[in-house]
Amino acid sequence: MGILIVAIGFLFVKKPEIPYDFIGPSQFAMKWLSGGNINFYKFIGVLLCIVGLLVITGLYGNVINWGLNFIY
Repeated sequence: MGILIVAIGFLFVKKPEIPYDFIGPSQFAMKWLSGGNINFYKFIGVLLCIVGLLVITGLYGNVINWGLNFIY
């Protein structure tokens, strides 16, 4: 599963036009980000790659616990 997430994230970074054509423009990215939609999809791709690597290594649970530690 992690390899699939990394592959999708890599696709978002390498060819951001594909998710842009498939998903469409983001009004948030056009209004608030200077790079526009292409850089927004690249940023999402980098986040997907990081999440995929966390899934591959099994550290996603630790990261979730660390991020939500203030609730406990």
